[in-house]
Amino acid sequence: MKVILRLKWLIAVAMIIVTTALFIFSPNLTEQAEEAGTLQLPKDTDSQRAAAILAEAGANDETISLVFALDEPANEDTKQTITSTVDQLKELEGPITNVVAPYENKETKGQLVSEDEKTILVPVTVDGTSEEINELADQINSDLIPENITAYVTGQAIINQDVNESSQEGLERTEIITVVLIFVLLLVVFRSIITPFIPLVAVGVTYLLSQSLVSFFIDWFGFPVSNYTQIFLVAVLFGIGTDYCILLLSRYKEELSQGHSTETAIINTYKTAGRTLVISGVAVFIGFLAIGFAEFTIFKSAVGVAVGIAVLMIVLYTLVPFFMAVLKEKLFWPSKKSASHKDSKLWTLLGRFSVYRPIWSLVIVAIITVPFLLTYNGQLSFNTVNEIGDGYDSVKGLNAIEEGFGKGESLPLNIIIKSDEELVTRDVIPYVEELSSEIVKNENVDSIRTITRPVGEIIDDLYADSQLKQVADGLKQSREGIEDTQSGLSEIQAGLENMSAQLPSGPSANTGGLGEAANALGQINDQLAVINQGLGQTGNIAQASQQLARVQQQLGQVQQSLAGASSSIQGQASQIGVMKDALTELAGGIDAAMEGLNQIESGLGDAEEIVRAMGESDSLRETGVFIPEGTLDSEDFMPAIDRYSFDNKQGIMLEVVLNNDPYSKEAIHTTEAIKETVKDQVEGTPLENMTVAYSGISSTNEDLSEISQADFTRTMVIMLVGLFIVLSVLFRSMIMPLYMIGSLLLTYYTSVSIAEKIFVNLLNYDGITWAVPFFGFVMLVALGVDYSIFLLDRFNEEAKIDVKEAMMISMAKMGTVVITAAIILAGTFGAMMPSGVLSLIQIATIVITGLLLYGLIILPLLIPAITVSFGNGVWWPFKQKKH
Repeated sequence: MKVILRLKWLIAVAMIIVTTALFIFSPNLTEQAEEAGTLQLPKDTDSQRAAAILAEAGANDETISLVFALDEPANEDTKQTITSTVDQLKELEGPITNVVAPYENKETKGQLVSEDEKTILVPVTVDGTSEEINELADQINSDLIPENITAYVTGQAIINQDVNESSQEGLERTEIITVVLIFVLLLVVFRSIITPFIPLVAVGVTYLLSQSLVSFFIDWFGFPVSNYTQIFLVAVLFGIGTDYCILLLSRYKEELSQGHSTETAIINTYKTAGRTLVISGVAVFIGFLAIGFAEFTIFKSAVGVAVGIAVLMIVLYTLVPFFMAVLKEKLFWPSKKSASHKDSKLWTLLGRFSVYRPIWSLVIVAIITVPFLLTYNGQLSFNTVNEIGDGYDSVKGLNAIEEGFGKGESLPLNIIIKSDEELVTRDVIPYVEELSSEIVKNENVDSIRTITRPVGEIIDDLYADSQLKQVADGLKQSREGIEDTQSGLSEIQAGLENMSAQLPSGPSANTGGLGEAANALGQINDQLAVINQGLGQTGNIAQASQQLARVQQQLGQVQQSLAGASSSIQGQASQIGVMKDALTELAGGIDAAMEGLNQIESGLGDAEEIVRAMGESDSLRETGVFIPEGTLDSEDFMPAIDRYSFDNKQGIMLEVVLNNDPYSKEAIHTTEAIKETVKDQVEGTPLENMTVAYSGISSTNEDLSEISQADFTRTMVIMLVGLFIVLSVLFRSMIMPLYMIGSLLLTYYTSVSIAEKIFVNLLNYDGITWAVPFFGFVMLVALGVDYSIFLLDRFNEEAKIDVKEAMMISMAKMGTVVITAAIILAGTFGAMMPSGVLSLIQIATIVITGLLLYGLIILPLLIPAITVSFGNGVWWPFKQKKH
């Protein structure tokens, strides 16, 4: 410290130059956070695998929606206005690849116009960056939406952008409020105009240096970054930096009040409070460094605070001594006394109670905390929309979709199936339909849209039972046709017999073979009766078809014999002309019968081919679905294939519309169940070895739920083990770190339970935002450990006397410092409240509640009670350090 004091001016000038240069030339941390994105899931998660598949296939288009929210059902003028707006939208340049008009046809109207016709959707497919999509949304809002119609543009990219903007606006408000709040609190504590500027300058320099270094690390080393990085740098550095300055300045004032010279007072301050500062700084540094072991980038992004803590320690050991040495006693002008170094009456009272009545102290702490621990449910929310509330147009549009079409319609779950070979084949598609039918059995699934269900409804004609019914109906019609043919041939037979009877008889008579033709028709009718009977009894289509072919051949022979009959018949001249006309008419009847039988035979041939193909189809036996040849090439199927396949038909998409809100916890559970269904259903099918991935907000949130919980557990263990090791070494005890960490865990779970009751039970949110427990734990444990270090390090300093007396002195001396530091740190997190970002408000609630609970109840009651209960054994397995 003597060297630092001797070179104080050089060090101060160097700090200012370095800070200024880095601030000017460093990248913009805000822009880096925006470029990184709101969510940065690992590549092996389902949602990221799906995104990679679609991106590689060039099918990673995103859909945003222009939502018309009307007060009355759309009339003709309104429909015309909407159609005109859609036409203008199609003409816009930019990332638009497709626009679906709601009134283009019956199918689009059924999908895009609500039943009450008050909500009309215009899906806009876009392919571009988040920035381009949001620029398009701004253009639509400003140039296309008619003034007399309420309409919103919404979509995941737009909602994420609104969350980013809200976070940045909240950060700016937080910075201003933090500085003002700290200045006022320090003014009250030190009753000095000059003193508050010292922590603000020191922390300000720390913040600028830290922000610059972190932004360089992001560029150079791929350091993790998110919206939380800058916010936590502000809150933690201003809060803990001010606390450390209070600790130093309070001890410095205490040393000056004992008559020491300025230099001696500074040296003594850093020998005592400086040691506490190092222990606290190392503990907090370890706490935030442990975050680096998390896998999730959003969590890891808070590791930048560890950089800030390291910089803060340098500033506190260089810049603060400079102000102490230069300003001397004037540092506290105009006050000659300061509340900050007086003995704490509150902690003296609490210390007397906890030291001499440790059991009752533990009982009181248990009465306060246990009810909250027992009623904590751990309800989490993954609703991004709650982050910014209903004031944004993107949220209003989402709410309009939910009101008009149901919650799941706004953001469906997408199942992506990808192969190296074509999937849109007669052998594969039946399994896709079977998979769809299994998924839709889930009571939380509203519908599925895919190639076989383009509008979300089953196509009965694809199922074997429906197809066989059609074959059966065809056979029935064929039998009826044969019966009609029999009836016609019977009439022709009767006519021929009548004509034959009118002609002369005898050995020399010439009847033209009419009798033989009539007999032949009788035999044919008998054969048709047999064929019809066999077709009805056995359903042997192939046999019936062959028999009909022979019958047609016989009819042809009869027709030929009748064609030449008129020239050979003998009779009266007056009868011959009439008979010839009658024979011509009868021959025409036979021709009609032949044509009818030909059609029946052709129909039976088609039916035979279908039945044979169905019999040879493996997919039909396994799925009950049969795709007739040529179906997938028909015009009717092409729109569905174009929409739900990609990458030259090597990929297929299933769009699952849930009954749940896509952001809800129920949607996550439904997604998990769907994944299990898909896993079981594809086993043993052609889909088994194909890549299956999932996209959509419910899939993303399911990934979030899984990875955030795993990261929380891992980081908690690493952080607590790291703190235990550091504190064991620095305090030369394995007992103290145990109950220090235990008291912090008790504080955390009590605080998060209180926050749950506020936001879930009172404010009716569906849970605490998913990231809040992690950051709340890290902040509260990493920062709260400081206060137990403040107390127990002073206890170690005083421990050359009796344990109880040493604890009483420590409580009296450190009470005001701890309470003041807790209030200031709580105040810096309280500055997050006006940010408008729900997760920040919830984190602030947990940290504020925890700090005040720890500083006013748990620390003064629990820690002294446990310490004196152990007595000299509190330093086990080490020996008490001699002073």
